[in-house]
Amino acid sequence: MKASAAILLLLPVCFSAAVAAQAPVRVNGERISAHLMALSEFGKNPQGGVSRVAYSDADRAGRQYVLGLMRDAGLIVHIDTAGNLVGERAGSDSTLRPIVIGSHIDSVPEGGNYDGDVGSLSAIELAQTLNERKLRMRHPLQVIIFENEEGVMLGSTAIGAGVDGARLNSISQSGKTVREGVRFLGGDPDRLAESRRQPGSIEAYFELHIEQGGVLEQEHLKIGVVEGIVGIQDTEVTVQGIANHAGTTPMPQRHDALLSAARFIEMLNKVVTSTSGRQVGTVGWIKAQPGAYNVVPGKVTLGMELRDLDAKKIQDMFGQIRKEADAIGRANDTTFSFDQHALSAPALTDTRLQALISDSAKQLGLSMKLMPSGAGHDAQEMANLGPIGMIFVPSVGGLSHAPKEFSRPGDIENGANVLVEAVLGLDKAAKAK
Repeated sequence: MKASAAILLLLPVCFSAAVAAQAPVRVNGERISAHLMALSEFGKNPQGGVSRVAYSDADRAGRQYVLGLMRDAGLIVHIDTAGNLVGERAGSDSTLRPIVIGSHIDSVPEGGNYDGDVGSLSAIELAQTLNERKLRMRHPLQVIIFENEEGVMLGSTAIGAGVDGARLNSISQSGKTVREGVRFLGGDPDRLAESRRQPGSIEAYFELHIEQGGVLEQEHLKIGVVEGIVGIQDTEVTVQGIANHAGTTPMPQRHDALLSAARFIEMLNKVVTSTSGRQVGTVGWIKAQPGAYNVVPGKVTLGMELRDLDAKKIQDMFGQIRKEADAIGRANDTTFSFDQHALSAPALTDTRLQALISDSAKQLGLSMKLMPSGAGHDAQEMANLGPIGMIFVPSVGGLSHAPKEFSRPGDIENGANVLVEAVLGLDKAAKAK
């Protein structure tokens, strides 16, 4: 056979190999859906959702299932001292910092099957897709399934800012203390500090998540490029009046704590909506004492929450609310006091990662918009370690934290493919430091 003929015979093989090497990396959407359905069996409730609260038997069983998926995807898996599932895949350059992806699988009581699960299983799918394609990234890849996101964001906080003893002693939805729960999942609360990582120790963190709101669906968009995660200020407000007989106390002589509380709730709404922006304010619970038909309430406690991407705006709203509350108290012969229970700072996503996610969506022909996250996420804590990026996919009807929470399989597949493109794009572009 002449050399020229031999070369011609080899051309189809070489061409096929070149085409295969250039073929876009795409996830298996049907496999993600199958894994979501299988995971939904752990803690399944009669309402069609899931009650897989952190540290419950269902949570531990679900995590064992996910651990198996991580190993099947070729990840080297261990449970860190905080109880997080950490899967690792080596990169070709050991001098580079890891790119981290992940989410959580614990739920709220009577929750849904998509919050957290979509991001967790899509992260595992990314690893499995790379494994099947025999593709090796330059950077190490880490997939983390954080524990107890819905309760106190324990797993990601332990990795990021660190956890204090008071949080370990708090009671979780499972009835266990957080300390007991960490041990129940295979962690070691006595060595929790070993899970904490140093700022700058990761190249970036990406998280795919359902929107948990209705903006993308209403605007017929496929991808949300998250610009930041809002700061959250939770405050317990106490209104002190004087309890008295409801039949014998004339209206002008009352020190009605519940009346003041009602006026407070209306005032909060006016303060929050008085300026342009996407800030929100909520009174989520209220308790009147002594709580009888025939007693003027002498004391009311209520839970107030303020959220915005701008920490200064939160503080400005809080200051205005306190000022207005004092005026309500004077007008109604009652007093207000405020006790801040929790304050989380806003976490802005990295503009470079925003661009990567946007470019990835464009390459896939997907419509998108830049938008804030009104809910807290593990990414908020991972921002302590390095740049973060978040991808949203539509939530049908804007429902979340409810049994009817749902995202369409096609939308989930789109989000997972955007995640793949963004991660591989960063892997190609980032330099060793």
